[in-house]
Amino acid sequence: MASYRIRQYREQDYDAVRTLFARGILEHAPAGYRHILRSARAQLGLLVLFAAVRAAAGYWVLGLAAVALALAATWPVVRSFSTSYVQEALCTDLCDISTSYLRAPDSCFWVAEAGGSVVGMVAVTPAQDPAERGVALELKRMSVSKDYRGRGISKALCGEVLRFARARGYGAVVLSTSMVQVAAQRLYEGQGFKKVGTFSPSLLGSLLCFQIFHYRCDLPGGTAAP
Repeated sequence: MASYRIRQYREQDYDAVRTLFARGILEHAPAGYRHILRSARAQLGLLVLFAAVRAAAGYWVLGLAAVALALAATWPVVRSFSTSYVQEALCTDLCDISTSYLRAPDSCFWVAEAGGSVVGMVAVTPAQDPAERGVALELKRMSVSKDYRGRGISKALCGEVLRFARARGYGAVVLSTSMVQVAAQRLYEGQGFKKVGTFSPSLLGSLLCFQIFHYRCDLPGGTAAP
């Protein structure tokens, strides 16, 4: 028997949902930092920096110090991707969750509850891409508390979205997730989603080799049309 239940969002969940979302996004910042440092572009840049400072100053220690400073300066830049994303969400759709998801057509917001606490969340809304409007719904704001992962909650939340879309005759569900959210990618692919696109969130993201993956799950029997 499941030790949790999925239900629709209520106003008393507001603070818990916003906190859960912020923590879930921010915990991926270290993985993003490590990914960037492993990229060939970043490693070449650090090598060039070391060589240039060593040649100019004549001391390899200063070259290492320059590299260390560059690494330290890169961390807040990488973390800003997560913090900016969280701040934008908290000031837009997660500022008034009921209006954004419970009163809007073809939208909904669910939470997973365990032990009287909100431990998971997911939302669905009409796709933002004009080409997908009327054809696909978009899965958004998926997050599960770290202490409750591995219990099938993410799969259950994803299932709610897919059932919701099928019931309304939509032909697909789309979503976006970052390249460092490997567990999320495996979950979605296990539920029938396929990667259909890749993009960088900004010019800086492109320079740092940080990408967002776009996924799509086609639903049998969907009849909605643009």
